[in-house]
Amino acid sequence: MSLIIFITPEPDDADLIVIEEIERLRRDLSIFVRHKPRRWAGHLRKMSLARAVRGSNWIEGYRASLDDVLDTIEGEEPLDTTEETRLALVGYRDAMTYVLQLAEAETQIDESLLRSLHFMMTKHDLRARPGLYRQGPVWVEDENGDRVYDAPDVELVEPLMVQLIESLYNDDSVPVIFRAAMAHLNLVMIHPFRDGNGRMARALQTMVLSGEGIVSPIFSSVEEYLGRNTDDYYAVLTEVGQGNWHPENSARPWIRFMLRAHYRQAWTLQRRIRETEELYDVITQLVDRYNLPNRVTGALADAARGRRLRRPIYSRLVEMTDGDPISDLTASRDLKAMVDARILEPRGAGRGRTYHGSQELRDLWINIRADRPPRTNDDPYVTLPQRMLPGISA
Repeated sequence: MSLIIFITPEPDDADLIVIEEIERLRRDLSIFVRHKPRRWAGHLRKMSLARAVRGSNWIEGYRASLDDVLDTIEGEEPLDTTEETRLALVGYRDAMTYVLQLAEAETQIDESLLRSLHFMMTKHDLRARPGLYRQGPVWVEDENGDRVYDAPDVELVEPLMVQLIESLYNDDSVPVIFRAAMAHLNLVMIHPFRDGNGRMARALQTMVLSGEGIVSPIFSSVEEYLGRNTDDYYAVLTEVGQGNWHPENSARPWIRFMLRAHYRQAWTLQRRIRETEELYDVITQLVDRYNLPNRVTGALADAARGRRLRRPIYSRLVEMTDGDPISDLTASRDLKAMVDARILEPRGAGRGRTYHGSQELRDLWINIRADRPPRTNDDPYVTLPQRMLPGISA
């Protein structure tokens, strides 16, 4: 077997046009998340992180509602997941939190860091050998139990991982979005761990992007997109891998799949910024109308989008938004005031009580969404090059 990892293809004119458009979209985004902080920016970050955690784990079969993922991120017990799924979500939350922290420092990615991230993700399952490379062969099976990929021999894992790490830093002329995508591809094809390779590869891609100061790590992630397009994700990996370790194959189909993912995810975030800003504006008016304290705004924004609330979650949301903790008594009074105003509806009793947005509250979000165009499925390799360089095709 070859000791050469997949080679990064040279970007052509069409690639560069798509990258330029992605960067333009992200520059627009950075105005909101860096230079003009909004009260709702924390809400947007939290929801983006939750969708990334959910998307990456969804691919691996750990299915959870967005409510349960949000609860897990905020340190609360999710209500409707299995214990195995909860532990997987907690592990990935811890790893992604670490990635976000590293983005604020100039941290060198090395094998020790990758093993640490793997430990965080899989520490709940000792069969995965958390933080350690595999000791034998591994393969990937489809939903029918058929083998679709055999990873390289175990004795190649360490030298290939050394090459992968070196590839992250050995050519600054290659666009970072290419290097990040290739890091993802090479790690998932090497399959160095017994389990958790896909989640590790996706986290590594985000980490490479964040190391270059690409807006914010969570806004650079395409894990949500990959979770929504799992079949396409596996299809392109199958196309490039062809069943086992073939680093001589062209990685261009993979690169273009990833650039499409970044383009579409960037448009999704642009839409969400406008929606979130508008939602906070109308909820602020609602809060004023019912003479409620301003601190309830963030929680009502969550409830308007369909999230169930609990008293501990409400307290955490207030602290996240305003920076100051509130007492249990204050939290209970706030929730009662929102119920009395008929914009929250209580369900259950005691510790199991939850609060849900009224129809009036949920209609605010429904009406905002109705005025926005649907998620874009444009192929930038069709629309952009034809507009800018006629004759170029994907």
